[in-house]
Amino acid sequence: MTSKGDKTRARLAESMLELIQTSGYSGTGLNAVIEHATAPKGSIYFHFPDGKEGLGVAAIELATQQFEALIAESVASSGGAAAAARTVVETLAAIVGESDFRLGCPVSVVALEMGAESERLRHACATAFESWIARTARFLEANGLATENARSLATVIVSTIEGAVIVSRATRSTQPLHTAAEVVSELIAHRINNTEETR
Repeated sequence: MTSKGDKTRARLAESMLELIQTSGYSGTGLNAVIEHATAPKGSIYFHFPDGKEGLGVAAIELATQQFEALIAESVASSGGAAAAARTVVETLAAIVGESDFRLGCPVSVVALEMGAESERLRHACATAFESWIARTARFLEANGLATENARSLATVIVSTIEGAVIVSRATRSTQPLHTAAEVVSELIAHRINNTEETR
């Protein structure tokens, strides 16, 4: 059973995550997080004694889990690696578009803003990206790619998606994400087909 304290901690992390997406890390103050989470004023330092940095790490960890869940759901509901990748990117396009281009990837936001300022936040972002790359690589391996090839392709996929989200927000158009969905799915299908043909 989840305790009241655990629920408050989770709510604070969720609020920090949402506010980072819309206002950036630097633009998110602790008072705004408290108000957004409707939490007691002393709750942040109770649950996060290291303050904003610790809360930022918790938000990144939550974002990591959410994207991993999206990958897992897409894999379970799609017929193969190429289709799963397309589903992931098209889902992100819908999220970005429906938010009026206010929502993006909080991990890339924090990495760009704080990567040179906070080693702890940089490491949290690096861990998030590595988690997504590793999960994608494992899925590609399960679809027939060799470990090294799966890893390099997974790195390209995650990097392409991250870049497409940023360009979509900047241009206020989901077209970059739709294009990324098409190109990534075609690339995956091509790599897998080539692997099958050489066996």
